[in-house]
Amino acid sequence: MTTPRARRTPEEARRLILDAAASLLAESGVAAVQMRAVAARVGMTDAGVAHHFGNREKLLAELLRHGGRRLRDGLHDLLARWLDRDADLLELVEALQSLYRHGYGELAVALHAAGWRDPGSGMLTPVVDALHRLRPPGYSIDDTRLAVAALHQAMAMEAQYGGAFRRSAGVTGPASDESAAQVRWWARQLHLALGLKLDKDPDP
Repeated sequence: MTTPRARRTPEEARRLILDAAASLLAESGVAAVQMRAVAARVGMTDAGVAHHFGNREKLLAELLRHGGRRLRDGLHDLLARWLDRDADLLELVEALQSLYRHGYGELAVALHAAGWRDPGSGMLTPVVDALHRLRPPGYSIDDTRLAVAALHQAMAMEAQYGGAFRRSAGVTGPASDESAAQVRWWARQLHLALGLKLDKDPDP
């Protein structure tokens, strides 16, 4: 006598599908996120995945939003800890980089090339607000927004093109593919550009 398999709620099924798609993205890039591969990971048919997301393009767009939610939730927790300690900018920059290191930069580029546009959600507004409160009086918050946007752009592109950009500037050998020095550089530039007065310099 076999035990019937428990039925998943639609919300559970969508979460499992997105988690499986995120794993494939991190392991092998956008090309690996195929309906059949995702279905196999969650024990569904291709039609079952299509029932929840329609087609691959819609699944990829939702996967990018899924990554955005992960980043938003992670930043919420990070900011709570960050402001209680030394406001370490390097930790903040590394948090942004970590998401894109798992394939979301490549995904964003691929979806943009295919015509998908994010209407904008203010995902990094809490980061802007936290940094702006640390700036000396008199600075424009629009300037803070532009600085955070530039950092976000750089971290999104780092995983995809960072090595090529470094080689174009004359960085050679293993150092061209190592992002740690570049990430520290960005933390330092953010520190300088915003004129922050912190106890801990991101790269003394």
